[in-house]
Amino acid sequence: MKVIGLSEYGGPHVLRPFERPDPRPGAQEVLVRVHAAGVNPVDAMLRSGQLHQMYNGLTPPFVPGLEVAGTIEEVGSGVDTRWGLVAGAHVVGFVDNLGSHGAYSEYLALSARSVVPAPTGASAAAAAGFLNNALTARNVLDAFRLPPGATLLVTGAAGSVGGYLVELGTAEDLHVVAVAAEDDTDLLHSLGAATLVPRGPDIAERVLKELGGPADAVADAALLHERIAPAVRDGGQIGILRSWDGDPGRGITVRHLNVRERDGDRDALIRLRDQAEDGAITLRPALPFEADDAPTAHTRLDQGALRERIVLTFDHDR
Repeated sequence: MKVIGLSEYGGPHVLRPFERPDPRPGAQEVLVRVHAAGVNPVDAMLRSGQLHQMYNGLTPPFVPGLEVAGTIEEVGSGVDTRWGLVAGAHVVGFVDNLGSHGAYSEYLALSARSVVPAPTGASAAAAAGFLNNALTARNVLDAFRLPPGATLLVTGAAGSVGGYLVELGTAEDLHVVAVAAEDDTDLLHSLGAATLVPRGPDIAERVLKELGGPADAVADAALLHERIAPAVRDGGQIGILRSWDGDPGRGITVRHLNVRERDGDRDALIRLRDQAEDGAITLRPALPFEADDAPTAHTRLDQGALRERIVLTFDHDR
């Protein structure tokens, strides 16, 4: 089978096709024929070498990708088919990628606990781009355990993770305050944000002025770190999605969160799929690239300012 991976770290140009043995599902696994794979910032981190410590001692090619949409090709022994995991089913899956095991692959053997039926009516391209970001947002909110009515500040609120934080927080009756570009006001209000504070200099001071006081917690999807910490109340919480060794003091709990912790969390995946079906969370429009055009897809990812979700598509008929 074909995978898109890298044998050296660098810019988008290092991504290229490789041939790997066809996988087979083990016990409690399903074999997924991948139609589309989501492209995420963590994929660029792998490509550039920022995650090299995870890959030390492993043999290339290294294959990026944390999420897929496709069809089940084969069901391994012991899989409970009551979950809808049968041959031919349209599914989405979370991929805890490492080494040559990653979403940029024509076929993947995945734990049945990491695969759920795709949202009804969603194309593979659209379905491939929501699971990782929505699960990241779910992981943040589960760590915070905020009561209804609490104030949740979301930085980078118009981005993929930020948008799901806004929607999921709103669904849990939190007072969601969004930090984003002023041009995204209409989008964020449509997602449920109660208040928008335009991003820019002195953001913490402007949040405090807008709210008349600090937030209970900040989900820092924009990686503002020490710049946003003053907007959190004493004893509040900050959710960190990438490395930060700062200490804001004042009894604030800094939660270092990694979505890989939720690999195999079937209940969370099913809940997110159901929320995508009933409209509680929104599938972003897809920006598809053919798998062989992965360097172009990563070039666009590096440029930022995206409101669509980049996905790689696999044409199994060629």
